[in-house]
Amino acid sequence: MVPPLRPELWASPGPPSPLLLGLVLLLLQLCRGLRAEDSGAMEEIATEKEAEESHRQDSVSLLTFILLLTLTILTIWLFKHRRVRFLHETGLAMIYGLIVGVILRYGIPATSGHDKSLSCSQEDRPFSTLLVNVSGKFFEYTLKGEISPGKINNVEQNDMLRKVTFDPEVFFNILLPPIIFHAGYSLKKRHFFRNLGSILAYAFLGTAVSCFIIGNLMYGVVKLMKLVGQLSDKFYYTDCLLFGAIISATDPVTVLAIFNELHADVDLYALLFGESVLNDAVAIVLSSSIVAYQPTGLNTHAFDAAAFFKSVGVFLGIFSGSFAMGAVTGVVTALVTKFTKLHCFPLLETALFFLMSWSTFLLAEACGFTGVVAVLFCGITQAHYTYNNLSVESRSRTKQLFEVLHFLAENFIFSYMGLALFTFQKHIFSPIFIIGAFIAIFLGRAAHIYPLSFFLNLGRRHKIGWNFQHMMMFSGLRGAMAFALAIRDTATYSHQMMFSTTLLIVFFTVWIIGGGTTPMLSWLNIRVGVDPDQDPPPSNDSFQVLQGDGPDAARGNRTKQESAWIFRLWYSFDHNYLKPILTHSGPPLTTTLPAWCGLLARCLTSPQVYENQEQLRDEDSDFILNDGDLTLTYGDSTITANGSSGSHTATTSLEGRRTKSSSEEALERDLGMGDHEVSSRGTRLVFPLEDNA
Repeated sequence: MVPPLRPELWASPGPPSPLLLGLVLLLLQLCRGLRAEDSGAMEEIATEKEAEESHRQDSVSLLTFILLLTLTILTIWLFKHRRVRFLHETGLAMIYGLIVGVILRYGIPATSGHDKSLSCSQEDRPFSTLLVNVSGKFFEYTLKGEISPGKINNVEQNDMLRKVTFDPEVFFNILLPPIIFHAGYSLKKRHFFRNLGSILAYAFLGTAVSCFIIGNLMYGVVKLMKLVGQLSDKFYYTDCLLFGAIISATDPVTVLAIFNELHADVDLYALLFGESVLNDAVAIVLSSSIVAYQPTGLNTHAFDAAAFFKSVGVFLGIFSGSFAMGAVTGVVTALVTKFTKLHCFPLLETALFFLMSWSTFLLAEACGFTGVVAVLFCGITQAHYTYNNLSVESRSRTKQLFEVLHFLAENFIFSYMGLALFTFQKHIFSPIFIIGAFIAIFLGRAAHIYPLSFFLNLGRRHKIGWNFQHMMMFSGLRGAMAFALAIRDTATYSHQMMFSTTLLIVFFTVWIIGGGTTPMLSWLNIRVGVDPDQDPPPSNDSFQVLQGDGPDAARGNRTKQESAWIFRLWYSFDHNYLKPILTHSGPPLTTTLPAWCGLLARCLTSPQVYENQEQLRDEDSDFILNDGDLTLTYGDSTITANGSSGSHTATTSLEGRRTKSSSEEALERDLGMGDHEVSSRGTRLVFPLEDNA
């Protein structure tokens, strides 16, 4: 039996021994360490669960958009099968986006709690990146935007809605490049250049006129809102001009799709398509110039002549620099594909073509220019030069690749538009501003189309008729570019109101105007079912190609290349020098360059030029005949292809009868009897017959 301890042994009034204190402290440290380990383990588990949940939500958000596109494609097939034209695929994508937006907005409960707000009253500006010290651990936070004091307790806590709200840079760097590049790469150059002067006038002058008219009218609307007490924050004149630039970007994708399906008049199609392609480029550069407008003095929004001319210089510099960058990238790609054996490896060739084309956009943005302009002219340059150097497989692959990317990106953007109506948390809808915007857009479009058409018709042989003008006025839809420009900056009150209004304008124009395209074509008596290669109606004062027997053949072979004078200024230079340098087509440089450049000419001329009688060409390229291969008549005079008159190798009567020369017979043997497409050296005739622009 163990005897009990005596009280004096454990209740000693003396101080505790150092050994006992050390043991107690050690036990406390161990307990704290265990608690810290448990806390750290719990934090790691919570972090892993949060990362896993975030990954799951990312997958669900992307799956949502993929299902939207899948549903859109199936519905498009059904509409095409049933020949339904009152609603375009972009309108369908917006409807499906609206439905999903309603479900996400009102059908999914909040999944996170409110965060505690911290006061930083000593700072006078927001930080783009913030490091926060929490119990010795540093956490990084990024700026998402300003929240008004009245909405501090209404911040959206639904994580799913946050996931489906994309960074605006996604639209500019990923979705816009294939859309804009496809517009340039698929450009029908023959009809585009035939109306080049008119297209440039509508795109540059028309967009500028529309921008300033809309901007000034909206400034009056803002003053009215302030007068009636409907304006709760600052809205400057420069903001109104910026809205004018944003909303001046037309995107008649619905109308053009219906035109293409119905084979509407090719000149009307070229005018609308060309205007919309260049109009987007002008609108984005114009908006950048307005943002760069910074007057000196205290009032940074007052008119300043120096700042105005500086903005004009910024516009010209950005546009010309972007144009040069896009063209240079296309030229580099053409040279690489010409002087290498990449055509032996179509996969590598297609991959290089794709990367060079896409990098043009990013390179321009990185250098301070505009990627939209750069990638547009890169696409035009690639189609004109590089396409001729590609192998047959790569030609087909590049056309199909960018067509698919364009289709998916465009429908993705329109789906997101429908989604953004309910998921975007900073909407500001003002009835006065919205109604004023619709009126201003209508007046701006009218001032854009009708006066310019009047002045253009003074110099055009084929006039832009009233029915064409009315159709162009009607077809001023807004779409992906206006949306992308508006969503890029929604930090301020004015920009949030502009974005919300732009969204409603896009909805209205795509659904209402797009759906009314077919009835409008019928009401305006615009030709449909037109062959894209069909010539203009015959006239007594036009050149005629003497080929084919009988009056029908003479009328059917009227030249198809009545190009604008701007295009004709550089066409000869392009055919004689640029095409032989950059492609495998065109005449040998040894025949066009001076004799002292013989060595350089032999180095730059492709061997295929000497080996092949018929050069590689793309389906839409323009062609030129050699002198003496063609004889034309103008009234009672007979003119050869080199412009000389008098003696000739073939004659024609008023009834179209003619005798054939040996050169014409050789051409017909090469082409086949009855083939009306005269070609030589892979090129086709372009004659300065009429100035349609």
